[in-house]
Amino acid sequence: METIAGLDPEALNRARISRDPRFDGKFFIAVTSTGIYCRPICPSRWAKRANVRFFGSTAAAEAAGFRPCLRCRPETAPGTPAWLGTAAVVRRALRLIDDGALDEDSVEALAARLGIGSRHLVRLFRRHVGASPIAVAQTRRLHFAVCLLEASDLPITQIAMAAGFGSSRRFNDAFRATYRRSPRELRKAGRRTGGATAGDRVILRLAYRPPYDWEHMREFLAARAIGGLERVDAGGYARTVACPGGHALVAVRALPGKHALELRVAGAPAAALLQLSSVARRVFDLAGDPARIGAELAADELMGPLVAQRPGLRIPGAWDAFECAVRAILGQQVSVAAGRTLVERLVVRSGEEIRDGIEGLTRLFPTPAALVRANLDGLGITGTRVAALRSLARAVLDGRVDFSAASADVATALAALPGVGPWTAQYVALRALGEPDALPYGDWVLRRMAARGAAPLTAQQLEQRSETWRPWRSYATVYLWQAAGQLAARKQVARIRRAAAASTSASVHA
Repeated sequence: METIAGLDPEALNRARISRDPRFDGKFFIAVTSTGIYCRPICPSRWAKRANVRFFGSTAAAEAAGFRPCLRCRPETAPGTPAWLGTAAVVRRALRLIDDGALDEDSVEALAARLGIGSRHLVRLFRRHVGASPIAVAQTRRLHFAVCLLEASDLPITQIAMAAGFGSSRRFNDAFRATYRRSPRELRKAGRRTGGATAGDRVILRLAYRPPYDWEHMREFLAARAIGGLERVDAGGYARTVACPGGHALVAVRALPGKHALELRVAGAPAAALLQLSSVARRVFDLAGDPARIGAELAADELMGPLVAQRPGLRIPGAWDAFECAVRAILGQQVSVAAGRTLVERLVVRSGEEIRDGIEGLTRLFPTPAALVRANLDGLGITGTRVAALRSLARAVLDGRVDFSAASADVATALAALPGVGPWTAQYVALRALGEPDALPYGDWVLRRMAARGAAPLTAQQLEQRSETWRPWRSYATVYLWQAAGQLAARKQVARIRRAAAASTSASVHA
């Protein structure tokens, strides 16, 4: 590849020398004299330029025969934004691999889901990623295994299962081929990342590229947190999640002074840990590239001041696409608080109760099957929305809505359901599917904010206006929502001050 993340070799070399954390995870540095590859922030002494090669992913570096640095730990780097510089089919394939598509199925099965031949899929990966789909999947599994080896006390056999390897022998063979040592030897080296285990709890560190506006992320999730299912406070975000054979509790918080979040998982089987960490990375948008996104949006006269004010905004994701769709349906044309109340009633009525729940987290979100058979009378949900919820649940159960499909196909399938519509479809693409260019163009707040004080734009006018925001319309949406929230808060403060002044004046005259 002549360029990586939009940078030519000389720009990559300057970024390497700068050790700027904003480039962390966007490319990797391999040194031919040592056979090792590193992150751009590696503290090791700079190698000679003649001995340096650049790769766009860890899988590409390992496919070329380089092994990971045990000092800067490439497996702990922020994720590479999968949509940058790749074909749409590769973007979807990367998302499916991240969701575990190759942990049990073959490349042929993955290609069939994408509607292309396996040989063509491999060619596309070689061209856009620099490694085969199998290499990408194995690198993902091995890197997660290293994180567990050094951040937990789980037995190595459980780590092999957690990382998606069918047997300890396969795990050990793949590990030795990549790291030139056994998993046990790496663990004995004692290089720990700050994670730990306590009972059935696993603690992992998830890196990101700065800046990161954690306060906005926390406030956005707090405003929509569902009682019994989620909790957001000064300590961070926590919620219940369904796992094979039961449930788990996940908690995420910002690490002061670190470009990373901490993920705590309690009660999950080892086999669910990799998937949960992948979901957490997507929910908190840890693969986002704020420097590139901000630079491109800043060229727009409307977005420029918003980006300058809050340069680290990310897309607040959703843990489950079906859950996101249900919440969007109930939140249509009502306030955030009213929508949250309706969802809380639904969760209490049809969500599975957790008898050993802690800190008020005592419910799981209803499954599609539970929602189909649930009695929703008396919850304050209109008949139209009840019908829409049941239609959605049935469509998921019979496969008419497949959230692992391409974002455009998911949006089309959702919009075809009665009572759903394009706003809900785009909202799900934005928050649950990690689509960077989604636009809920029917959103009244967006149409009002984009009008800049004039009459709100029509949906069609907003769609036309948003062309200059491509391919980052999801981020533009988040910026406009955030600006609208600030504007509403300022108006509320002004109303309170006017009321206080009037009260003081009345008391003086009295």
